[in-house]
Amino acid sequence: MPILRNAPFKSAEFESFQFKWGVGSNLENTYNSATGDYQYVNSRDSIVKTRVKLRSNDMLYLHSKANELGLWNFPDVVANSGSDLKSPKVLRYEIQFNYKRKSKKVIYLTDYNEIPKLRDVAAQMIKLISQSINDAEERYSNK
Repeated sequence: MPILRNAPFKSAEFESFQFKWGVGSNLENTYNSATGDYQYVNSRDSIVKTRVKLRSNDMLYLHSKANELGLWNFPDVVANSGSDLKSPKVLRYEIQFNYKRKSKKVIYLTDYNEIPKLRDVAAQMIKLISQSINDAEERYSNK
């Protein structure tokens, strides 16, 4: 059951999103859908910089999933009370969806356990975004 059915953010106004993740204060893994800039730390601790553009149907899919999962109703910070948002021990994600007139940013710490449904929905949104970026990167690398 979605948390919120009617999104105040319309798909026709969806412009881009930023996605960042990592631990500590410096989130080295980043993706910007407007520019296609994608930077991540690989398995050998090297920073890889590349360009990956999502197709318009990928963007529409992510907007519709955000709508279905109720991203607009998420608190700005999904973390346990008293959590250190820049903890070097907890994986942190930041998602920002940008629309013509407004944007929605959510910070999610993976150790969050206060509201299981919110944790599960936030983790699902992270997985959908990650998978969309990875699929697009595979398409580009196979060209």
